Amino acid sequence: MSDLTDLYQSVILDHNKRPRNRGKPPTANRVATGDNPTCGDHCTVYLHLGDDNRIDAIGFEGAGCAISQASTSLMTTQVKGKTPAEAEALYAAFKQIVTTGEAPDEISDLAAFAGVHAFPARIKCATLGWHAALEAVKQPPS
Repeated sequence: MSDLTDLYQSVILDHNKRPRNRGKPPTANRVATGDNPTCGDHCTVYLHLGDDNRIDAIGFEGAGCAISQASTSLMTTQVKGKTPAEAEALYAAFKQIVTTGEAPDEISDLAAFAGVHAFPARIKCATLGWHAALEAVKQPPS
């Protein structure tokens, strides 16, 4: 295996074993849930969309395969501080990576999921948390 492949695998394993932003942030004012009945993955994404239209806080709860849990964990680290439009753009880049296997030239944690493209059924696993987060920003404040 190449050093880059090893690095990418370690990113996925690390986010699966030590997920970032697990749990509901106390300031959360939006929520959405995603389910993948094909493999049993599910997650709920909680976030706080501030007055400045930025995702000030984000967290998740759920269970599923390593790909879904690691991807959701990584997503929370990537969208925090972003506007909904910036989060959409990140998702578009991530979706390109997982559906084509083409990663950006610069090394990015998102590129760790490039190998998912070889397993089409796993694309839903990798994008589950992203879909929930993008749905959450569209919800009215609670």
